[in-house]
Amino acid sequence: MKKITLIPGDGIGYEISESLVKIFDAAKVPVEFETENAGSDVYEKTGELIPESLYESVERNKIAIKGPITTPIGKGFRSINVYLRKKYDLYTNFRPSRNLPGIETRYDNIDLAIFRENTEGIYIGEEKYENEEKTSAIAVKRITRKRSERIIKSAFEYAKNNGISKVTVVHKANILKFTDGMFLDIAREISKKYENIELEELIIDNMCMQLVTNPERFKVIVTMNLYGDILSDLVAGLVGGLGVAPGANIGDDIAIFEAVHGSAPDIAGQNKANPLALLLSSIEMLKYLKLDDFAKNIEKAILKTLTDGCKTADLGGNATTTEFTDKIIENLK
Repeated sequence: MKKITLIPGDGIGYEISESLVKIFDAAKVPVEFETENAGSDVYEKTGELIPESLYESVERNKIAIKGPITTPIGKGFRSINVYLRKKYDLYTNFRPSRNLPGIETRYDNIDLAIFRENTEGIYIGEEKYENEEKTSAIAVKRITRKRSERIIKSAFEYAKNNGISKVTVVHKANILKFTDGMFLDIAREISKKYENIELEELIIDNMCMQLVTNPERFKVIVTMNLYGDILSDLVAGLVGGLGVAPGANIGDDIAIFEAVHGSAPDIAGQNKANPLALLLSSIEMLKYLKLDDFAKNIEKAILKTLTDGCKTADLGGNATTTEFTDKIIENLK
């Protein structure tokens, strides 16, 4: 039986993680959860943001799923999430988005995936003031061939494996000719190896406009770190918000799946939390583990639950976390 590191996180993370475990148990998914935690709550109790036992668990199991983690301001890392991605070289940030039944949005047929390079770009954290007066500051944006090739190949392989005929690369190479220019050149090189897949090139500002006016024409988007961060949340907004947005951070050996929303401390412990983002992330995790039948069973149960009108308050319903979870379990085959 496959062991998975479960990282509940902070705030509502405990409740949505409990929902996940209950549904997996009911669906008889052949996995065992090994719970470790990180974040603000752990820091208050132990003085550590990430305990050594969590590292050991992730490195042993090679796969984890986590709820929202709060990084205490001024303590250790700039971001625990960013740190874990860099530590384990989780270079692919995979953010699929699609319309779900019962959730009203402006568009009806969005079904796309964003591949965001997760380990470099302007998020490497190399920034400094240029003078003692702190009136000028600079930040470094690093783009490398190796890391660009990896993320672009991931996007093309996903398109090939899912019968998708176009990949859209997003850049600002008209201005950033060395960094974005290299990324774009590499995309062109790699696209030649995939004869049946078209490469579409869009500048980031045009991409944003296209997404809010005609998002349904896009299927696979690949881009650099900052642009991907912005675009993935933009698209999440088009399909209902971060509460319905699954996410994954995938490397060559280790993968961490996650709910990308915040820890919502204002509703923690009130049985109001929406576990959908974590549940949808768990479906992607099951696909990654080649447990497709279990993924389909849980997915169908979720879709039926939403179709029947059972939703938490943030999605326009009145179900509690427990009621929403129980309804999904009821709809399992």
